[in-house]
Amino acid sequence: MLPLPLNKGKGIKGIGLQNNKMGVIDEVKQRTDIVEVINQYTKLTKAGRTFRGLCPFHSETRPSFFVYPEQQSWHCFGACNTGGDVFSFIMKKQGIDFGEALRLLAQKTGITIPSRFEPDTGKDERERLYQVNEAAAQYFHNLLLNSPAGEKARSYLASRGLPPETIINFQLGFSLDSWEALKQYLMERGYTGDELLTTGLIIEAEADKTHDRFRNRLMFPIYDIRGHITGFGARVLDDSLPKYLNSPQTPLFDKSSSVYGINLASSAIRQQNIAVIVEGYMDVITAHQNGFNNVVASMGTALNEKQVSTLKKLTKNMVLALDADAAGEEAMLRSVSYENTIDSEVKVIILPGGKDPDDVIKQDAKLWQELVEKAVPIIDYNFNMISAKLDLTTSKGMSSTAYSLFPIIDGIKDEIRLDHYMTKLSQLIKIDRRKLEAAFAAYRAKKKTRKPTEKPKTPGGYTFLSSPVEEYCLTLMLQHPELKDSCQGLLAEYFENTENREIFTAWQQVGDLPSLKAELDTTIWEHLDSLITRNLPPASQTERQYSFTDCILRLREKFLRNLEEKQAKVLALEAESGGNAAELAKLQEQGIEVSIQLGEVFAQKGQRRSGAKEVRNELKE
Repeated sequence: MLPLPLNKGKGIKGIGLQNNKMGVIDEVKQRTDIVEVINQYTKLTKAGRTFRGLCPFHSETRPSFFVYPEQQSWHCFGACNTGGDVFSFIMKKQGIDFGEALRLLAQKTGITIPSRFEPDTGKDERERLYQVNEAAAQYFHNLLLNSPAGEKARSYLASRGLPPETIINFQLGFSLDSWEALKQYLMERGYTGDELLTTGLIIEAEADKTHDRFRNRLMFPIYDIRGHITGFGARVLDDSLPKYLNSPQTPLFDKSSSVYGINLASSAIRQQNIAVIVEGYMDVITAHQNGFNNVVASMGTALNEKQVSTLKKLTKNMVLALDADAAGEEAMLRSVSYENTIDSEVKVIILPGGKDPDDVIKQDAKLWQELVEKAVPIIDYNFNMISAKLDLTTSKGMSSTAYSLFPIIDGIKDEIRLDHYMTKLSQLIKIDRRKLEAAFAAYRAKKKTRKPTEKPKTPGGYTFLSSPVEEYCLTLMLQHPELKDSCQGLLAEYFENTENREIFTAWQQVGDLPSLKAELDTTIWEHLDSLITRNLPPASQTERQYSFTDCILRLREKFLRNLEEKQAKVLALEAESGGNAAELAKLQEQGIEVSIQLGEVFAQKGQRRSGAKEVRNELKE
């Protein structure tokens, strides 16, 4: 049993890592092409068996960002010096957590993510949970208005220009820097621990022990359109992280479908027949304070179809107020699907100088009104953004413009609007309409030939993206917590699959499985449960320790070998393309460092082989 060898394509010998039922994470991976996703954020060009482009996370003139289709991974060899899978890319680029990234990609691929809660939660039970949230909101609100501890929060709101009436209208609050203040307050009023857990107001840290989720934060109650409090957003008042914390997924609260301010904005949206969508809580509050009552927020996440569907019940006229970079990304990714959902145009405001709506409205309310009135149709914005980057006086620029806009035009379901934008593209690049239609038809035909989109599976139902070594390592750690002290040499970056990396990172910060589950998004629970319940063969503590150390070495070796291989390809490409001496020297230096680390791994493996023989002899005796 020492060490546990790998069977190629069959997991780890003797370990039940096979799972015939594909989880939602694996299903999303199988239907997602990382090249297509990343190409929406930065232009990728073929480079051998890889793709390269300018890194979307930092400014550069020479492309240092590579995408690997066979591994479905990416890596930046420039300032970022990091990489990952499609989930880690979306999380980093959109500034969202794993659950939100999974939901976004699932939505794009047409996969439904099941809720962990029963859909038929009784009406009386829901009403009781609403009462719990209302009592908590009133408690937080009173602390903000009247407690000495709330002075810091009151000063912060005053510095943001919020008068008492605005604080009352939005029922803003403050949570004490205490582990059980809210819990004690609510339980003294007859609410049960189970009810507080279900609403997400408290966390189960360990067996039979719970504590408040929100501590020492400015509190934003989140209402649904009927005026029920479904959850809370919370902001720190210092530099600690995370800056914002939201309620978890509950029977009442789903962040992906919540629209902040909808309870106060619904009437104005109906009357004015337009909804303006911003990103943050303070953007909404400042807008309403200045009389712009048709403003709501997507709560810092990328606007999604659920939120659009909610607003569609009030109006078909929607305007996105985002900064220039976010608006461009949003337009490229979502414009056509939004417009198909509401059967109307979506417009976009480009805010001046990278300012957010809160800044613009405070400085010049009239300018805000003008920006709303002059908002540009989001597809027109795409035309302007793409054509501005290309030289339309050259055949290459004309062709690039056409093929960059074809995917957007292809998504338009309304034939009249499709015809309009085909005409506009024809005029923009000065190409005869019939020739353009022929090129568009060829584009569509080529797109069809690229199917099927599903990737081949390995035996047992897992996609080629699953990692038996990663999963076995986590299984050992989770089922045998005593091994936690032995993983100092195990780094989060060794886990190529983001769901495994999320579990490892969270496990380092908590003390038990209930706390771990509370830290993770509900979308990872299925994967976590599969690791916790997997069958491990009988083994002594010494054998488990050796197996675990072997896993760490294998993960490190795999990580370094992959990095070495990628660096060698990049170095070859740079040399072929005449890369400057400084870049080549940097890559060579990085390669030498990786080689040194690999040498250390090989030396440790040699030492372990000798140690394993000694252990086996001891066990025989």
